[in-house]
Amino acid sequence: MAKKSTKKTTKKAEVPVQADDSQDLVVFAFRLTRAERDLIHHAAGPAKASKLARSLLVAAARKDEAEVRTILETVQA
Repeated sequence: MAKKSTKKTTKKAEVPVQADDSQDLVVFAFRLTRAERDLIHHAAGPAKASKLARSLLVAAARKDEAEVRTILETVQA
């Protein structure tokens, strides 16, 4: 007579597949004085301060000197 298996089978917990969220937008914040904020707004022009700051920070982080120079050329005096 054959023995019945006494092993219990356990189901593996399903691990949810995470989507690639590397392109999702997130918030990056830092503190600065009002005077510094005003300088950035003046340099960038109307409604462009965040775009200027983001572009410049990302270019600097990538060590893209040419892009940093290009951005600096757009800054208003």
